[in-house]
Amino acid sequence: MDLSNLTKPKGIYKKSKRVGRGIGSGKGGHTTGRGTKGQKARKGRKPSLGFEGGQVPLYKRLPQLRGFKRPFDAKPFGIGMYKLNVFEDGTEVTPESLFKKRIITRLPKGGVKLLATGKLTKKLKLHGFIFSKSAQVSIEKSGSEIIG
Repeated sequence: MDLSNLTKPKGIYKKSKRVGRGIGSGKGGHTTGRGTKGQKARKGRKPSLGFEGGQVPLYKRLPQLRGFKRPFDAKPFGIGMYKLNVFEDGTEVTPESLFKKRIITRLPKGGVKLLATGKLTKKLKLHGFIFSKSAQVSIEKSGSEIIG
């Protein structure tokens, strides 16, 4: 026995009932399994995609809902300088070290931006951050160093 000898068993395919072809077709008479009345009972009954029964569809309402947010927009994650006081003097601080200390929960694609909220009391070496102007001034005042 091989694949060329295989045959389909008798009665594997069942003829579909021809709907809407009169009483002798095997499926109903005038309603032909579609119930009574309504849009779905009529011929050509499929409404267009997005049709909401005469109500203004969602795709036409959306432009009025103010703006659009880019889903893959990489914005920097802001963090206050006071959170860096956890580190000891002279350590090199990077976004990865903040992640290890659980100060931030993930490494964002847009980078980490240091904001001038709170005071930085430690002298640190900061590497791989984005700085606000006021944060950069206060970092230099505290004696910390910005590397690259």
